Amino acid sequence: MRRLTVVQLLPALDAGGVERSTLEIADALVRAGHRAVVVSAGGRLLPRLEALGAQHVALDIGRKSPWVLRHVPALRRLVRDADIVHARSRLPAWLAWLALRGMGDGGPRFITTAHGLNSPSRYSAIMARGERVICVSRTVRAHLLRHYPWVDPARLVVIPRGIDAAEFPPAPWPDRAARTRVAALHPALGGTGPLLLLPGRGTRLKGHTDAIALLAALRAGGDDVRLWLPGALQAGREAYLDELRGLARSAGVEAALAITAPTAAIAEAYAASDLVLQLSRKPEAFGRTVIEALSVGRPVLGWAHGGVGELLEELQPAGAVTTFDTDALAVRARALLHAPPSPSAAMPYTLRAMQEATLALYGSMAG
Repeated sequence: MRRLTVVQLLPALDAGGVERSTLEIADALVRAGHRAVVVSAGGRLLPRLEALGAQHVALDIGRKSPWVLRHVPALRRLVRDADIVHARSRLPAWLAWLALRGMGDGGPRFITTAHGLNSPSRYSAIMARGERVICVSRTVRAHLLRHYPWVDPARLVVIPRGIDAAEFPPAPWPDRAARTRVAALHPALGGTGPLLLLPGRGTRLKGHTDAIALLAALRAGGDDVRLWLPGALQAGREAYLDELRGLARSAGVEAALAITAPTAAIAEAYAASDLVLQLSRKPEAFGRTVIEALSVGRPVLGWAHGGVGELLEELQPAGAVTTFDTDALAVRARALLHAPPSPSAAMPYTLRAMQEATLALYGSMAG
């Protein structure tokens, strides 16, 4: 492949799946000898991007204001000599589309990635207007075809997100050492009974109330089950946290629950646990937690919808439960705790596979 110039656009370089994917592709481009350019307002991941050898252009292309249109001429100058313009968010995609208008067949090729299940609208439709549209799951592809029937299915390319398996190595089960280290930080998680883990930020959409209800149901059966909610403890979410604690108190399980800030050692959190929960009330586009936990060798229990349901159906069908059927959730949890399924074979959803597929798409588009 000849040396390419690829410009990726996103609002900012803070934490999130879009930002992570942007850095992962920038890294792959640089290592393959290409030129990687990222346009954003910057953020805490900027030093990491620049350390990869990518170039950053600071433009506040995510600010929802009419003034954002002033960046279109600068974008037009920037992308004039690019091979690929890859937009990863709606407003940056609109600005890129405006910047590319009139460049003709010899101009850069326009690619978008649909990272999420955005509410259908004329504004969101821009993510389906790339010459190629990368969908992070079959769920996302189906979502676009359902809501934008004018889209040519041939333009939609499924490239799932992936993980670096070295960051999530298989752990022995049970991993007593990991459990001991976790319990030293959070004493409520001590003991020898099963540990449930639900990572996720402090929002009702992540299904924390379902997890607490499941904890209560399992403990009522006589098992000394514990529950860890890393990430649920967030500034500005005090009312929600009080609600969760009140729910646990009413159910008599407050002493078996740890609600904490996010953990930087998420792989060890998986290793310390016996069952990982993915109970998002709203369908997710992919479900990274599923492949991370399975890579470590821990069973996953989740609602069978969205990208989570898609992954569980393929990789561990025993963990998929009819959406919001709490009785079935408890039954399936007991089964997985008492007879965990055999760990999956080699994880197919790898970072390397995602990077290679994306670069191959760039090459096929650039000619």
